[in-house]
Amino acid sequence: MSNLSNQLVVAEREDVARGIKALLRTPLVTGRTDPDAFDVIRRRREPLTKWFDYHCGWALSVEPRRGYARLLKVRPDADATRPARRQRAGRAPFDRRRYVLLCLLAAELLPVPVITIGLLTERVAAASSADPALPGFDPAHRAERLACVDALGLLEFTGALDVVDGATESFVDDPGAQVLYRVDATLLDRLLAAPNSPSRGAVPADEVPRRFDELLGGLAGEGRGSAAEPGSGPAAGEGPRRTVRLRHAVLRRLFDDPVLYRDELTADENAFLASPAGRLTVHRAVEQAGFVLEERAEGLLLIDPDAVATDSTFPDDSGTANVAALLLLDPVVASPHGRSREELYGDTEELLRRFPRWAKTFSTPGGVNRLVDDAVRVLTDFALVRRTEDHRVTARPAAARYRGTDPASTTTHTPEGDLR
Repeated sequence: MSNLSNQLVVAEREDVARGIKALLRTPLVTGRTDPDAFDVIRRRREPLTKWFDYHCGWALSVEPRRGYARLLKVRPDADATRPARRQRAGRAPFDRRRYVLLCLLAAELLPVPVITIGLLTERVAAASSADPALPGFDPAHRAERLACVDALGLLEFTGALDVVDGATESFVDDPGAQVLYRVDATLLDRLLAAPNSPSRGAVPADEVPRRFDELLGGLAGEGRGSAAEPGSGPAAGEGPRRTVRLRHAVLRRLFDDPVLYRDELTADENAFLASPAGRLTVHRAVEQAGFVLEERAEGLLLIDPDAVATDSTFPDDSGTANVAALLLLDPVVASPHGRSREELYGDTEELLRRFPRWAKTFSTPGGVNRLVDDAVRVLTDFALVRRTEDHRVTARPAAARYRGTDPASTTTHTPEGDLR
């Protein structure tokens, strides 16, 4: 093979790895938000599509003319660790009300090419009042308008909604604000990543609250015989089809979760990881994606040396809760049976006494409780701790990689690699 051919092969391999990481970080990549990443994905869409389909069973749709690439990631269960976030200061996660409005707005936007915010909110109000399972939407209330603006802001960020005239934020203080939108119905339709259509789970309105978890799980379920389905074993599907399902189940979690713990896998999935063919598949996938694989008796961890695929990092000094999470990790790791909530409250109060100028916003009544809850959520999201049935917080194996430091020096604390 000539030197030029070698260079072309290396260039394609590097591009494919960059594309994989970009899509793992942000499953919707547009030419407007990340032109460099989109250009790589556009040029290497064929090998990228094959890689995601073979290793994870995820469909990749690349629309060069429309300027976006959408990776339809699906999971065997609902994942609350990556919520939709408000596109304003603080980037707070969406609450239930904002998710409801997001769905209502998307449904009303889908059939129209252009629309004003006034007409759109009228349609949302009418749709919510006609459905007994939904709380009504009243744009006369500022809190409702603010929630609506947050949902619209997310649609604008994705590119499914484009402001032609006016500013969405003006609707918060002025219910008569004039804003004109152009709708990309094709991209809007691509935003929902679910193997099953919501219409297939239609039930009487009075049954929705009681069966909500079941209905939500039905959207993500991929049918009988899935490797991730509890109880699926040799009888659930032999031969190549079973191997494909196991490969997808293991690699989806490896590339989507901070840590893959063996005790959370089924017996068949652990057998796949232990087999020569399974190990070879995992190592090839990791190498092609440009990661470093760290293997331990307890599980597997992917390290991205360039942090391209990292959508959030730990340690991270960008927020008080993240710093508190790092500082509370030491007492949790040091306690063989974990820490109770009362003990964590005491640990946090001691931190606030030691560093009186730190976390001032949590010095008010109830602040310690909120800080503990936020810190434990961070640690749980990164799979560093778990909550037990008796409400204790116990360390998980990956927590041993980290050591706490003073809040002022967390930026210098660097583990071997960031958890994704």
